[in-house]
Amino acid sequence: MTRLYGDHHRALQDQFETRKLADRVEEAVVQTEVSTGNKAFIESRDMFFLSTIDHQDRPTVSYKGGDPGFVRVVDEKTVVFPSYDGNGMFFSMGNIAGNSEVGLLFVDFETPNRLRLQGTAAVSADHALIAKYKEAELIVRVNVSEIWTNCPRYVHRYQKVGPSRYVPRATCETPLAEWKRIDMLQDVLPSKDHGRIERAGGTISMQEWADKAKAGNG
Repeated sequence: MTRLYGDHHRALQDQFETRKLADRVEEAVVQTEVSTGNKAFIESRDMFFLSTIDHQDRPTVSYKGGDPGFVRVVDEKTVVFPSYDGNGMFFSMGNIAGNSEVGLLFVDFETPNRLRLQGTAAVSADHALIAKYKEAELIVRVNVSEIWTNCPRYVHRYQKVGPSRYVPRATCETPLAEWKRIDMLQDVLPSKDHGRIERAGGTISMQEWADKAKAGNG
């Protein structure tokens, strides 16, 4: 009994004569619990891609970044990660609140290597682990249903230049996001940002922010 394949997968597998291969791959690599090796890989990553489903049943993918260890394996069936300050849309978090099905893709671009994780997620503002993450607004708890290592054949090799200065860290103050200085947004910023704009250098125009973003300073 397959956990991954439906009729449309089977039709393509039959078209390209890969049904037996697909079954063998699923049998060999797909697990339902996080192994020791997978735990080490996940907790070594400083980013991953998160797939969620919105209120119109449309899939969407978001980049999630932090310092290595920001995604934690609590036990063999549970993975957690924080939701930090964003653009106020709460798109991924809202999606999870409405549809718990998620997919996570972890990639090592230097080796390269990659790992897929499927599961159901829940969002909480009072999870016990929230105190472990500076400035985390929410904690996402993922119950793992399937996890497997993917072939890295088409993963391009990249080297990390440096970490994001915006990741909250206990050792320093987190800089204000430059886009929050845009003049047209000042009347809609949340109260927690009031007073921070002047300390960061005052307001800027949308074009000034766009120029900063293009230069990698946004």
